[in-house]
Amino acid sequence: MTKAIMLVLLVIMSVNVAFAQKQVKNVVLVHGAFADGSGWEGVYKLLKKKGLNVSIVANPNTSFEEDIAAAKRTIDRLDGPIVLVGHSYGGAIITEAGNSDKVVGLVYIAAFVPDEGETLLQLLQSGPPAKNSGIEPPSADGFVWYGKEKFHSGFCADISKEKAKFLYDSQVPIAASAFVAKIGKPAWKTKPIWYILGTEDETLPVEGARFMAKRANAKVTEIKSSHVVYISHAKEVADIIAQATNESSK
Repeated sequence: MTKAIMLVLLVIMSVNVAFAQKQVKNVVLVHGAFADGSGWEGVYKLLKKKGLNVSIVANPNTSFEEDIAAAKRTIDRLDGPIVLVGHSYGGAIITEAGNSDKVVGLVYIAAFVPDEGETLLQLLQSGPPAKNSGIEPPSADGFVWYGKEKFHSGFCADISKEKAKFLYDSQVPIAASAFVAKIGKPAWKTKPIWYILGTEDETLPVEGARFMAKRANAKVTEIKSSHVVYISHAKEVADIIAQATNESSK
């Protein structure tokens, strides 16, 4: 009888250990073009309240290669499995950086989900453009900015004008070369992914976002929001990221 009880206890303990090993506690957030890490503050605070370890990548937007390297530096310093999250251009970054063995799930937020050999420019030109986009032509030094005239209405219409002014004045331009960099091995082909789509996005065309999410077989959530859905709907976004951590495992 004693041996039987011991055996049952050992089985229960082994199941508990296996379950614990599957728990994902690390979340890494990657911002996109025309933004910086401060936009993640609302999502960050909500995820921390859920007991998650959250890191924010300060990608420089100076080249696709350097932005991937920045994400990898943050990934490499963490212990345990990670859910990797990218907004907008950050989706291209996590598509490659997500090939790390530590990454067990990917969350795309109003983001590009490129396939191997594609460029962001090809994806943008594959369908009708967003009518109210304020993305400007490259400057003389090879960087792309979001214009002031359409910044609020085209980029972040569902936040206050005051906050939009701050985002405009603190925007991080993106190297034009990032739009023509070819994607390597896409991590989303081998890992589970979630997609959050802003149905009133005036920067990344909505139908293009739907196409990429469907092609990648993502679990899609649509939210009535502008391009910065992660700011204007921080709670809903944080809840989906938390869901991804619960459902992802090695």
